[in-house]
Amino acid sequence: MSTYYTIKEAKEGLFKEKGSKFLSFAFPVESEEQVKEIQDNLRKEYYDARHHCFAWVIGMDNQNWRANDDGEPAHSAGDPILGQIRSFELTNTLVVVVRYFGGTKLGVGGLIQAYKAATDDALSKARKVEIFETSELIMKFDYDMMSQAERLITEFELQVKKRDFKSSCLIVSEIRNDQISFFQEKIKDLYNMQFQIEGDDE
Repeated sequence: MSTYYTIKEAKEGLFKEKGSKFLSFAFPVESEEQVKEIQDNLRKEYYDARHHCFAWVIGMDNQNWRANDDGEPAHSAGDPILGQIRSFELTNTLVVVVRYFGGTKLGVGGLIQAYKAATDDALSKARKVEIFETSELIMKFDYDMMSQAERLITEFELQVKKRDFKSSCLIVSEIRNDQISFFQEKIKDLYNMQFQIEGDDE
């Protein structure tokens, strides 16, 4: 896959069952450090809650993930949260469900449904956005090729990270992986322009 989906902004949800309240918080995330920071902030804000259960998925291959029951019966909280994230086909997403116990035990089946419903409520409110997998692209050229380079930037919607015009011209940008073959064909006619794509040894 060259694209994946995450949520655009943080959203909150709620599910109530037999006096217990399940407050759900969904966040777009890019690193485990960011996950920890969000969790720490939620624990400070909802310090009086009995459980802070969570799950997250980070990365293109969906292999970097974690689910935690935080004291609930095994697999009754973290796994249902994780299952909903995957059901929505999301990555780079964290969901924390904060539970306030209402005095009545729900049983494992009831907990699974509650954490699933709370997660669904938050994720259903979130706007799903498509993120494209990219590679670094380095273009080197003479000054007289500047207009052609700028046209390529516009045509391929390249995200420019660096421009260096000291001796010759160099532009470092990000290119979508699904556009690389088309870019290579396009640049064949520009004989005075050299380019290198991340992971390409040529």
